[in-house]
Amino acid sequence: MILTRRSVLHLVAMASLTATAGCASVPSVGSGEPKSEYTLDIDRVDAPPVEHALYEPDGDDRFGTPARTALDAIIPDGRHTTYGYEPLPENAYVQRGETYYQIKYVVTGRKRMERPLVRVESIPEVDVPDDALRVNTLDRPSARVVKILHSNAVTNGESGSADLLRDDAYVLRRPAELESRLETGALDGRIVTMSEGDAWAYRVQVARQSILETAHTVLAVDVADGRSAFREVVFGSRIDAELAPSDLTGGEQTVLEQGLSRGQYVETAPLSSGFDGVLEALELGNIETAQTGQLLWYDGKLYRYGVYINDTSA
Repeated sequence: MILTRRSVLHLVAMASLTATAGCASVPSVGSGEPKSEYTLDIDRVDAPPVEHALYEPDGDDRFGTPARTALDAIIPDGRHTTYGYEPLPENAYVQRGETYYQIKYVVTGRKRMERPLVRVESIPEVDVPDDALRVNTLDRPSARVVKILHSNAVTNGESGSADLLRDDAYVLRRPAELESRLETGALDGRIVTMSEGDAWAYRVQVARQSILETAHTVLAVDVADGRSAFREVVFGSRIDAELAPSDLTGGEQTVLEQGLSRGQYVETAPLSSGFDGVLEALELGNIETAQTGQLLWYDGKLYRYGVYINDTSA
């Protein structure tokens, strides 16, 4: 006999009730006790699997220019090395003509280099001078760096961009950054505010320092010749679940179709057999808290899905 999550939860509940039989009073099941709420998020991806998998640099000079430079250097069989940063997303797929490639990185050493390091010092509102600069008046590379440092400061190093910093300093590495006002020293010592008001103000400090930079060498691996061959690569590496209506029971299909039409489907444990079956089919049956960013190919269409499990009180 195969036990689903729903069956296990039911058996646990029955065993618990049996163990308390004969007691003077038995509290009602679920009264004030935490319950697990399962939320399935699922949204249509407006692109076929092949197009969705392909990477092309955007037009932003900060990231697009070094990415295009790297691609021109490595396709079809070259190499390109940068120090301290990676200009292309690892494992991305790119197309040139009828050939499809995957981006791969290797570390090829280290090199000591002099780099500009940018830090900010918080300034009280009463000390903000009249000639303070607004962050949105800076060139884009400089403004981005100041915003990252501001986020790091207000979150005490807990922001999502904390991994971009080196001991609370941002290291200028990319070509656009090395051509910015920060690199020239024009902003060193200047006070920058984050809005029209002066509540968030910082003194910018730029210092050059010799640091040991990792050498990241990127190359392109030929993975397919032709669209049909590349489609198989995509389905083998990027699609997490591939289903057809005939793969599901009536109850499972009802649950999934409701999720597709609403963008979300929610149940509180113990789960229905239909929802439990859908989670198993999506390979989410053993998730403890959350998993997101998965891709589903269902009935000829592409979807992005994920599940969240939250404890709630009845």
